[in-house]
Amino acid sequence: MSSLDLGDIPFLQQSVAVVGYPQGGDNISVTKGVVSRVEPTQYVHGATQLMAIQIDAAINPGNSGGPAIMGDKVAGVAFQNLSGAENIGYIIPVPVIKHFISGVEECGKYVGFCSLGLSCQPTENVQLRQYFRMHNELTGVLVSKINPLSDAHRILKKDDIILAFDGVPIANDGTVPFRNRERITFDHLVSMKKPNETAKIRVLRGGIEYEFTVTLQPLQPLVPVHQFDKLPSYFIFAGFVFIPLTQPYLHEYGEDWYNTSPRRLCERALRELPSKAGEQFVILSQVLMDDINAGYERLSESQVKEVNGVKVENLKHLCRLIEECQEENLRFDLDDDRVVVLNYQSAKIATSRILKRHRIPSALSSDLIDPQLEQSSDNDFACSS
Repeated sequence: MSSLDLGDIPFLQQSVAVVGYPQGGDNISVTKGVVSRVEPTQYVHGATQLMAIQIDAAINPGNSGGPAIMGDKVAGVAFQNLSGAENIGYIIPVPVIKHFISGVEECGKYVGFCSLGLSCQPTENVQLRQYFRMHNELTGVLVSKINPLSDAHRILKKDDIILAFDGVPIANDGTVPFRNRERITFDHLVSMKKPNETAKIRVLRGGIEYEFTVTLQPLQPLVPVHQFDKLPSYFIFAGFVFIPLTQPYLHEYGEDWYNTSPRRLCERALRELPSKAGEQFVILSQVLMDDINAGYERLSESQVKEVNGVKVENLKHLCRLIEECQEENLRFDLDDDRVVVLNYQSAKIATSRILKRHRIPSALSSDLIDPQLEQSSDNDFACSS
């Protein structure tokens, strides 16, 4: 059996053929189209924007993972289409494929693509450039937000102007030269870096130019975009079901989840950044009714901010705070300044009763259980730290 080699990124208007087994039949299917756009695109199965090739060949369910062939070489892998549009499909280009494969070979697993951890604003307005002392020959983008977990957080500042990345000048719209007369956002240069690689960043700050070295790493959002190959995490106490907020949880509100899910949770899921490693956005997802929680049933879908005055870092931390409670009462501070107070011993007894009533085998998910500790009774639990 002969194999096809990986090729280069096709040029605009070049023809490609997508091969696969989409719905509608059992035999192999080949559809042809031309390349209409090459730019960073939000990957449906990813948490970041990476380079993608837009083509007008039909890509349907079943095509994903199939090769896009250009001549006698593979130009990419089909992976998604544009919902609500006709004949707009996307393929993963060869540079992204090679970067993914090399990362797995070096690390033994997929660790993600690198990010600077920045939100940037174009500087196309003349008055904006004048305000930040950008001379006519200078171009770049304005730093508006920095991820606290990124290396850039210790070096860059809000209102810095990023002029160049690894010596490549950045235009006022955030693009850099790409092939002949094409341009692409400078995020592509960042994403092609390997974890722990460094980059030279030229910055304008207060009218003075500086050059800094920044170490690049894949960054995880506060609210995960996907939860592949993982069972959901949960912790149940006194009928309160606590979980870390994820976008798949919000997707349970239907196709129009952005408008039908709780507004405050949705907005924070899409915009809020973590302040420290391992941080999670813990919420009270639902209340399993019992006498112990009567009157609290309307407090579901709220963020859990504190337990007995201690700020909650993640679900495992919340579990430990409850387990190690030494006070008579247990107090939860939720968003919107709402409060839940429970008698601790009564709540522990009620937990066992509620689990038995709902036929729930465990009060907590397996990722929260410390394998070194044995549960002494049905209403005891152990959280790993």
